[in-house]
Amino acid sequence: MARKKDKQPPKTKKYFRSTKSGAGMTKAGVARYRRENPGSKLKTAVTKKKNLTKKEKSRRKSYCARSAGQMKKFPKAAKDPNSRLRQARRRWRC
Repeated sequence: MARKKDKQPPKTKKYFRSTKSGAGMTKAGVARYRRENPGSKLKTAVTKKKNLTKKEKSRRKSYCARSAGQMKKFPKAAKDPNSRLRQARRRWRC
């Protein structure tokens, strides 16, 4: 049986950051996604510089590793400093 596709919030300013402000979902976007998809563990980006917990460090490391794979898969986006991928990686401090 096919998996039911999760509902994503609309791509508006309220739910997603613009590329200039670092791409990714906002707190409101994550909250709406979690309301519409019960059981989801989606969280916002780890943007702190200091006093990171072990979980936060591992989430950042995991995201950076996954997005590095995206950089290989989409070399055009990897070269463009203003691409959503590069901006999100900058926001996560990868």
